[in-house]
This record gives sequence, structure tokens and C-alpha cells, in this order.
Amino acid sequence: MFRGRSKHTLDEKGRLAIPTRFKDTLKQKEESYLMVTNYQGCLWAFAKDEWQAIEEKAARLPLMDEASNVYRRIFLSGGQKCELKQGRITIPPDLREIAGLKRDVVLVGAITFFEIWDKDRWDEEFLRASNDLPKHSQALTGFGI
Repeated sequence: MFRGRSKHTLDEKGRLAIPTRFKDTLKQKEESYLMVTNYQGCLWAFAKDEWQAIEEKAARLPLMDEASNVYRRIFLSGGQKCELKQGRITIPPDLREIAGLKRDVVLVGAITFFEIWDKDRWDEEFLRASNDLPKHSQALTGFGI
């Protein structure tokens, strides 16, 4: 499981050190790479088995459905294999650009994946989400939370 938040820096080549607690999760799964894609102003990083489950579900989506096509064009097509080497990954330039990643980033655990945010964008998102949480409480209650 990917839990917690931590601040990191990208080097000039886009290399990102994976926090030890995330590396431990990946080591248990014997992962050699992460699948990274773009979503709502940040990047999402998945272990191989989680990404495969997403692709299997996507393969069953209707071809002529607009929502399915948008999902494939934006989320799935962004997926790129990022090799784990010496405890870090290199984020491709196009994904860094889409997510607005500069030097300072924040990794945010989301249990089955983790998010990679530009620090300034994360600060804005955290404030927005903190303010929005009370109004979403009812919906979360419906999910059993």
C-alpha cells in the first residue's frame, strides 16, 4: 500500500527518488517498473498489477462511447513505463510538462497508487481539497467511509 506524503526533488533529467516506504511496497510485489500517467494536474504512478487491471477493464469499454474515448485518449494514452533503477524512476519530459513538474515535488500515497505533484500545485490542491472535504462528506458516507 502507498501511504503518506513526502517532499522530493527532481533532478535536471527528471529522475525522482522513490521514498523507502513506497520502495518496500514495490519490492514486495517484485516490481521493476511503474506505469505513470497524467490525471487532473498531477501524475499517477501504478505498480504493474494495478495498471494491468485498469487496462483489462478499459479493454471492455464500448468503442462508440464518448466518455470511454475521452478516458482512453487522456488517461490511458498517457501511461508510460518508468523503469525502477537504483530506487528511482525517470519521468518522461512530456509527462513532466503536462503535470507542470519543476524541481520540487510532493508524492501523495493513494493506497493502490501514488500521485506526483508539483509542490506549488499540491499546495493549492491541498487547500482546495481541505475546504471541499466537508461538502463531500455525504457522498463519502454513501461509500461507507
